[in-house]
Amino acid sequence: MSKKKVLLARRLPDAVLARADDLFDLTLRDKTAPMTPSEMRAGLAIYDAIMPTLGDRFSADIFNEFGRPRCKILANFGVGYNHIDIEAARAHAVTVTNTPGAVTDATADIAMTLILMSARRAAEGERLVRSGAWEGWHPTQMLGLHVSGKTVGIVGMGRIGQAIARRCHFGFGMEVLFVNRSQKTVDFPATQVADLAELAARCDVLVAATPGGAETHHLIGADVFNAMKPTAHFVNISRGDVVDEGALVSALQSGRIAGAGLDVYELEPEVPAALRALENVVLLPHLGTAAEEVRIDMGMMVLDNLQAFFNGEAPPNKL
Repeated sequence: MSKKKVLLARRLPDAVLARADDLFDLTLRDKTAPMTPSEMRAGLAIYDAIMPTLGDRFSADIFNEFGRPRCKILANFGVGYNHIDIEAARAHAVTVTNTPGAVTDATADIAMTLILMSARRAAEGERLVRSGAWEGWHPTQMLGLHVSGKTVGIVGMGRIGQAIARRCHFGFGMEVLFVNRSQKTVDFPATQVADLAELAARCDVLVAATPGGAETHHLIGADVFNAMKPTAHFVNISRGDVVDEGALVSALQSGRIAGAGLDVYELEPEVPAALRALENVVLLPHLGTAAEEVRIDMGMMVLDNLQAFFNGEAPPNKL
């Protein structure tokens, strides 16, 4: 029996490539940029499956070129899938899967990195040392926020939100407040509050951990930043378009909030010059899952989804 033709949109760790090459007739698209519309349309026509990832925007317009494309499954590399129009895929008989679970702890770790870097002005301090302008320690040098015992607000209490909350509560003795689209019960001390404005007003650190998509587009904007304490910090590890970047820049420029830590951006990889010019924001290049063992686990999960699908079984992570 001939192997299924599979297109891999970006290079993955060698262990994943070796297994994929063993299982399938694999084509590696050896580029780091997102797929172009023409590449996506050609992929749907030529391959039995595509392994896309962040930035590969399989919109309704892409699917509308076809009745029933040859490609029957988009096995997404990543937990977030707002770059794929799920309803359009289903309408064209294309299954979509993702990789939940594998990314949880690594992403939560980056959230903690950003919380601490922003609160303790670590990026600003590192730039000061590198510049050669540091004049030495003194008692009022670069005073920041001591996070232990403070209040963290989590926007979205899914797997990643809970992992962040656990780290904050058990690691730093922080009070945990959260908002969630539905009522949520967790097995550690945490209080669900009525709305985002209340959460913003009560917390010292606000963390966005909600899924991307139309429902959460610009969920966090000027109204949220205006409700926050002037000593509070904002962290985003969800999706860039969850935040109105213009409103965030204004809040940081005016001192309306004390600082921010970002791992994702609204028009990634573009980062506004006004944001890059600010000292009170930490900017990371989407490092959420950037640990080799995590990326291997994610890749293996993609292959598990593909293997199950082609064996006539339900993929473990079908959306």
